[in-house]
Amino acid sequence: MITFLLTPGQESDINQAEKLMEAGAIRRSSGQIRLRPQRLVADKGYTSSAFRSYLHRYHVRCTIARRNNERRRGSFNKKYYRKRNIVERLINRLKQFRRIATRYEKRASNFSAMITIASIFLFSDFAYRL
Repeated sequence: MITFLLTPGQESDINQAEKLMEAGAIRRSSGQIRLRPQRLVADKGYTSSAFRSYLHRYHVRCTIARRNNERRRGSFNKKYYRKRNIVERLINRLKQFRRIATRYEKRASNFSAMITIASIFLFSDFAYRL
């Protein structure tokens, strides 16, 4: 299931990361629904000790690149991190819709509806190209 949250442009993504994790659900191959993923792959914007402890608390493995100024260095799996480009490509495809890229819709509810419509349109085509 694809989940998104709208935030003001000047707000950092890390502020909404826990809310986003709570909003989603993942359907297993057996048909059961999991509330959280087994692994999270994110860029440097999501590296914080608070978010890492949140993931650890709920037994979610994470592959998050660390910033250069962070003290702790842990293991980093490049194989998983390269899979992040799938989401980046989907966001790129969403921005091909002029209405979304330039944000013609000023109200959050209308903009959210446009993202949902575009996601449905792209997902029907995009899912078969993976």
